[in-house]
Amino acid sequence: MSPLAEENCIVSPAPLIDIGANLTHESFSKDIDAVLERAHAARVETLILTGTDAASIDAAIALREQFSNSDVALYSTAGVHPHHASDWTPALERQIHDALTQPGVLAVGECGLDFNRNYSSEQAQRNAFEAQLQIAAELQLPLFLHERDASSQMLDMLKQWRDDIPRAVIHCFTGDRSILYRYLDLDLYVGVTGWLCDERRGSDLRDALPEIPTHRLMIETDCPYLLPRHLPGKIKGRRHEPALLPWICREAAQLRGVSEQALALSTTATASEFFALPSKA
Repeated sequence: MSPLAEENCIVSPAPLIDIGANLTHESFSKDIDAVLERAHAARVETLILTGTDAASIDAAIALREQFSNSDVALYSTAGVHPHHASDWTPALERQIHDALTQPGVLAVGECGLDFNRNYSSEQAQRNAFEAQLQIAAELQLPLFLHERDASSQMLDMLKQWRDDIPRAVIHCFTGDRSILYRYLDLDLYVGVTGWLCDERRGSDLRDALPEIPTHRLMIETDCPYLLPRHLPGKIKGRRHEPALLPWICREAAQLRGVSEQALALSTTATASEFFALPSKA
């Protein structure tokens, strides 16, 4: 049985692209087929699976191969999340480099800096991020970025490489207007999640959202995390999934004063361009 209550199952008025889905997470291991079926039913037609460490990079590639004939198109990224920066080795660097030469692996990341939890030391994070900036520049691939409580340090490092990297998105942006403008000054794209749907924690983001240029805005679930707070029905286990992306689209549209269809069409067009997806995506 679907873990989604009927009242949570809305359909997007236009095809959507989820630019950040952690479908290699163990919570999806028993019902991945049904997850993809629900995504398709909701018109979430393309998923970018996030590679955050050695295991998830390989698992994302394996999922893409397993579901190559699915109604939902699967792609992935390859990188090391700052939480795992202390695991950086020459062998892991080679794995990322090799993965990024495979079809369907479209961006370097999730990479960046996270000085909120510091699961890896700040220096280890800088070292791993610098190495991944170099890979993106070498392969001329976009960056899928993560940042928490490290915007100044992130901006300083990005400025050194920005002219050498074609495109970059600050994934799961949760900041305020001042931080947003600094990222936009570097011509970054911005990905927003269900954080938008929480009027308590997400007030800064909700205020800043209308300031993001249409051609720079993309949407994502970051599932299984960041379940939208405003869903009408309860979710068993509170697991987020791609089929719920239309709720984020709806909230973003309302905050920007546009129709859901307009928001769906623009974010899909922007994501298609950013990731250089085939036209059918």
